[in-house]
Amino acid sequence: MLPNLLHAAFQRQFHHTPTLLVRAPGRVNLIGEHTDYNAGFVLPAAIDKAIYFAIRLNNTSIIQLYSYDNHALFTTPTTEVRPESTLWANYLLGVVAQFEKRGISVPGFDCMFGGDVPIGAGLSSSAAVECGLAFALDALLETNLDRMTLAHMAQKAEHEFAGVQCGLMDQFASLFGQDGQVVRLDCRSLEYEYFPFDTITCHIVLCNSGVKHSLASSEYNTRRLECEQGVAVLQRHYPLVQSLRDASLEQLQAHEAELGEVVYRRCRYVVEENIRVEAACQQLAAGNLRAFGEQMYASHAGLRDDYEVSCPELDVLVRLAQAAPGVYGARMMGGGFGGCTINLVEVDHVDEFIRSISAQYEREVGISLETYQTTIVSGVGVLEPVVLQ
Repeated sequence: MLPNLLHAAFQRQFHHTPTLLVRAPGRVNLIGEHTDYNAGFVLPAAIDKAIYFAIRLNNTSIIQLYSYDNHALFTTPTTEVRPESTLWANYLLGVVAQFEKRGISVPGFDCMFGGDVPIGAGLSSSAAVECGLAFALDALLETNLDRMTLAHMAQKAEHEFAGVQCGLMDQFASLFGQDGQVVRLDCRSLEYEYFPFDTITCHIVLCNSGVKHSLASSEYNTRRLECEQGVAVLQRHYPLVQSLRDASLEQLQAHEAELGEVVYRRCRYVVEENIRVEAACQQLAAGNLRAFGEQMYASHAGLRDDYEVSCPELDVLVRLAQAAPGVYGARMMGGGFGGCTINLVEVDHVDEFIRSISAQYEREVGISLETYQTTIVSGVGVLEPVVLQ
């Protein structure tokens, strides 16, 4: 079990015992993609793929960070926390900087982290890293910050130290997950509501395309700008439109020429996706997984054609899923240009689905398909109290 391995490795590396072990889960998002930074709706859940932390204050002015998966150590004085060329360290240093910005002095500490969230699969390993350290430091420093504050701090860390202008969904899902529940977040009001997800009838299967195109980060930021351009145009006619959350399809259509073809399609996708999330929640509450799955397919079509963040490999996976028996719905998930598809599959069909789609994908694309069956779990938490030696 990874936490035990991490605990032992921490002792070998730092020559003392961690005071805290923390689990920070990755996440899936059933529907509601690229809506979070547009003040819209998302429907994520925390999953049983996680980043684990072993951590202890070290009574020095040095921060020591060790990546268990990379076998790499990074150290810096507490007075020199800034973005570094060691990219993995920036996600952690960015969190430290957020505590400092709140006037909370962070002393030297030793931290080792590692996990089984696949990197580049769209399961938000970066948010798990940020949220896990934020939660751990809050506990060690006894700052008693609430989870929503920690989520915002983790988000800011990614903005300022990793250079990705992400929305709040990934950090929120990692911190607010509950066993067997998906959670709809209103990214404008930050109100949220849990919906039960029936894992007895249906399993979540993730199919990793095995690709991560280099466009991902730059195009993500470009999409944000395109949405902002659309809002700026709409505001000239509708002053109450503060984000695409406030816009209607009728308003977009009335100003299609002024928006321009590309920005119009970007905005149309976001407005339609918010409508899909609302409908999907009603269908989930009614237990209608077939109708829920149709919303997922429509979401993928919008991401592919209007938002243009899919890629050929993801499109193949969704096409194959749509033709497979026992599949309620499928779509690409995450920022795009690679990573995973999320598939809702009848329990009795899961084994055959994995066997069939793996064979077909390798035949069509030439890449061996990794799949993951995931369970919906609770959010960031302490794994166990560790007795000091």
